[in-house]
Amino acid sequence: MSAFASSIGGVLEILVLIALGYGMTAIGWFDDRASRVISKVVLQAALPAYMIVTITGKFTAHQLLTLLPDLRFPVLSMALLFGLSFGVARALAVPKMRRGLFKSMFFNSNTVFIGLPVNMALFGPKSLPYVLVYYMANTTIFWTVGVYLIQGDGPRPAHFDLKQALGKVLSPPLLGFIVGVVMVLLHIQLPQFLMADLTYVGNLTIPGSMFFIGIAMHQAGITNIRFDRELLGICAGRFVIAPLLMAALVAFAPVPTLMKQVFILQSAMPVMTNAPVVAKLYGADANNAAITVTATTLLSMVAIPIIMVLVQ
Repeated sequence: MSAFASSIGGVLEILVLIALGYGMTAIGWFDDRASRVISKVVLQAALPAYMIVTITGKFTAHQLLTLLPDLRFPVLSMALLFGLSFGVARALAVPKMRRGLFKSMFFNSNTVFIGLPVNMALFGPKSLPYVLVYYMANTTIFWTVGVYLIQGDGPRPAHFDLKQALGKVLSPPLLGFIVGVVMVLLHIQLPQFLMADLTYVGNLTIPGSMFFIGIAMHQAGITNIRFDRELLGICAGRFVIAPLLMAALVAFAPVPTLMKQVFILQSAMPVMTNAPVVAKLYGADANNAAITVTATTLLSMVAIPIIMVLVQ
């Protein structure tokens, strides 16, 4: 029961911050422009600073060098989910104009805006490297395969833009992680005042992420959620199939228990908040994507404590 109580506490921490973001949007403090600004602050400033401070302060060179082989687990998991998404989309008779979006949402997780705060609340800073390993795989696959699938739902033929994909994959959070790793490996230490500044900026990551989610949920409209077969299919993929698949992959692997727990939890995160943005950009069903993000985010608050009990 301690695991369940701990996970409930972690979820409540997240829910309070999301509710604050939602409430401040409802009373007019936040709008679409504020959402874009908060997203940029978190992804381009706060999270990279958070990565540098945490990696340099919590981990040794040996610990970091052992991480890269662990990429095989999230990559293999998402590859299998990608294959399953075709069969599920066909079985549920998903309309052609939403089929690519459905598949993308089926196998990609919200590893930063929800995944990072949840893991930090439940496991603390020691979970960060495993969160980042999953993030690397998830981000790479979303901005290549996922975006290509969503493009296919739009009015224009889908095409793969390598330059754009590389720009998204080599994002500021990943670059912050890389800088932190290089500093640890080369034993580089920044001046104390600079580390203090990075710490202050990095501390914006979790509240900023939660406010962003609250704003997005208000904009999508909770009352617009309808649990039709497509949404139920996405929920099954996110909260049942994905964690079971990851659990099977890591069950007998000679890796730390914490890594197994983080990977299973990351695989069961809600739909990426980038999905509606990309759908809108390419003329796909952005409203459907926004509602799915909102619904899966709410349901993840129920699923997370259950999954936490099961992975103990």
